[in-house]
Amino acid sequence: MSAPPQHDALLRVQGLTKAFPGTLALDNFDLTLRSGTVTAIAGHNGSGKSTLVKVLAGVYKADAGTVTLASDEGASAHIHFIHQDLGLAENLTTVENLGLRLDDGWRGLLAPRASREIAEADRLLGGLGVTLDVTARLSSLTPAQRTMVAIARATANWEHARHVLVLDEPTACLQDREAEVVLDVARRIADAGAAVLFISHRLEEVARLADEVVVLRDGKLIAHRSRGNFDSNTLVEFIAGESITQDSTTRTRDAATTEERLSVTGLHSDALRGVDLRVRSGEIVGVSGVIGSGVDQLLPTIFGSAKASGGEVHVDGRRVVPGSARASIGAGVGFVPRDRHAHGAVMEMNGRENLMLSRFGDFRTWRGSIVTRSERAEAGRWFVRSEVRPGTPERTFSQFSGGNQQKIVLSRWMRTSPGVLLLEEPTQGVDVGAQQAIYGLVRDAAATGTAVLVASSDTTELVALCDRVLVMSDGRVVAELAGEHLTESKLVHLTLSPTNGKGHVTDAMATEEEICS
Repeated sequence: MSAPPQHDALLRVQGLTKAFPGTLALDNFDLTLRSGTVTAIAGHNGSGKSTLVKVLAGVYKADAGTVTLASDEGASAHIHFIHQDLGLAENLTTVENLGLRLDDGWRGLLAPRASREIAEADRLLGGLGVTLDVTARLSSLTPAQRTMVAIARATANWEHARHVLVLDEPTACLQDREAEVVLDVARRIADAGAAVLFISHRLEEVARLADEVVVLRDGKLIAHRSRGNFDSNTLVEFIAGESITQDSTTRTRDAATTEERLSVTGLHSDALRGVDLRVRSGEIVGVSGVIGSGVDQLLPTIFGSAKASGGEVHVDGRRVVPGSARASIGAGVGFVPRDRHAHGAVMEMNGRENLMLSRFGDFRTWRGSIVTRSERAEAGRWFVRSEVRPGTPERTFSQFSGGNQQKIVLSRWMRTSPGVLLLEEPTQGVDVGAQQAIYGLVRDAAATGTAVLVASSDTTELVALCDRVLVMSDGRVVAELAGEHLTESKLVHLTLSPTNGKGHVTDAMATEEEICS
């Protein structure tokens, strides 16, 4: 990768459009990636960034538009992807993950080939400015080193530098010093002549690294700026937009009391660094944060399905054994996880069986057998109440639509009258009709005194549903919005620039200038 950058187009995206039911994820989107240049894509959750990457990778087929790669004689460009999960095998060494294939011919002995593979791995990583033990298992490396291995693998067989490298949230789970290593490598690769597409929620990194930045909102190109014409503050303004408003008076409810039902103090884990929060009876509290903020680990850690390394959780004043989902359920905590297919349901069971999973004993005789007639009647009542369609509890769970599956999983916990209800992305992947029905169920739970904690990447959802919203960054709660201050524009500002939050912002504190300064 020694060729100098020429700044000519290596990839052109023209008129790219991709729609899903009820959502236009990409709307006539144009993008040009040039050699020797880092182009960043910025935008909030749901802006279309992930859809763009999946179209470029061939996971999704665009409804309209074209993607064209440069094809010079003997130097055709290709697209290479580094996703956040990296796709590496942690039980293998760096050499094995790189998958080097050296054609030495038959030597009769394997040792010389192994030695050359190690030398080649050292050379590849050295070209990225990285030194590490390539014979060590990947599990022993730091997160940043693993990212370097993934980048080295992506670039290992480049015969020339004029390729496209897509880095999709590569620093999301890295600390500042580790992130700097990744940024340096991205710059190195671009300077050698590649076109780098950098996607990150960390706008300070975007402002520091990118030669060009493209801002997406609701699938549309909102802004395209070159270096010198943007910084992290202007990017926040572009992403949040001036048109995002919310009349908080339409959301205010009087259900919450002063009775504290959920108390979390000093919660620590791999992703959390001392989280404190309180949720009262009848209150719906939201949690917002970008990838890597810790928001995706907060609810599983509170519930006990993810391990905590410190801190305490109290429900109705009683301490819950940390790391024990069984103890949480016994204390009256219900949890609807983000991935209902993998963690929230048994797809092969029917709707009735999934509905009853939270508590088996309601319809058992003293001999342990199930009174099926009573169980079916209970399932039928909940299917009607939750507006599950079709209203046939004996139907296999996998045959229900996503929205109806989510209603069943949510109803499973509601039928136990939980004291605390934890919801991750409660309307992700559901249509508008199911979304409103789910909101109704959540509000019904709060009206009966349940304390509801909602973690969602949808800021519109949080503003519409919640009494308060907490903003997370670097594993901590850094700000709070409530009352008249809880608008989508302010929430987007704080989520993208959490260090700008002046502590806890409530309906009695701070002006908009103080929040967004």
